[in-house]
Amino acid sequence: MEFDAFTGGVAPGGLRSKSDIRILVCYLLKSVDAPLSGEDIIRVMQEKALANYFEVNDALSALVSLGNIRREEDGTYVLEPQGKSVADNLDVLLPLSVRDKAIAAAMSMLASAKIERENAVTTTRTDNGYNVSCHISGGDMELMNLTVYVPDLYQARVVKKNFHRDPQRIYSLLLAALTGDDELTKNILGR
Repeated sequence: MEFDAFTGGVAPGGLRSKSDIRILVCYLLKSVDAPLSGEDIIRVMQEKALANYFEVNDALSALVSLGNIRREEDGTYVLEPQGKSVADNLDVLLPLSVRDKAIAAAMSMLASAKIERENAVTTTRTDNGYNVSCHISGGDMELMNLTVYVPDLYQARVVKKNFHRDPQRIYSLLLAALTGDDELTKNILGR
């Protein structure tokens, strides 16, 4: 096999061939069955050290030129029929571990994006710091809206990150505390 791709940042077992990287991009788009931005595709590849950053960018450009994928106006990429054929027929050329890692990373990223969409966090600067408002939706209705004051932007980002880690747990904990259900509070906290 010819290794013609840069390998900086690529873990052992990662992709070192331009054609393999292109196949993986097509396979990824086919498997998640959703448009992905270039940043998302690169993040998946970088998170698992599957391919070099510059090579993934190059692969995206080449795949658009070849008609395998299309770049939409919003910057996302979608698979064309020719790219689907590439994914269907050539994915077996990729190591199973690479395919599994790419799909796991993409699904995790999509799940995180869904959590962030459904559970919005807004940060508002005040005279003394920041107000961080955390919202939990239950479909068409808002289940919770909690605003917390923090003194600096770093802490605001920490609150947002931790809220998005498990909004359901935070909602359950607050509900248990507000209703005085000490047993449920203990169970949620794992004591």
